Amino acid sequence: YVAIGDVVAFLRDHKPPMTHVVLTGRNAHEDLIDLADLVTEMELVKHPFRSGIKAQIGVEF
Repeated sequence: YVAIGDVVAFLRDHKPPMTHVVLTGRNAHEDLIDLADLVTEMELVKHPFRSGIKAQIGVEF
């Protein structure tokens, strides 16, 4: 929803030094990965949806 160039420019040039920014989601743009201090990939091992347990208000949405 926001152009990657705008995000990178803000993080690189305008973010206050002691402000922490957490970005979540899949398939991070390479420019964000290069700029980041920490990048984590998570892998789904087990999820209740697979056992037929439906999403719960206040937990999944």
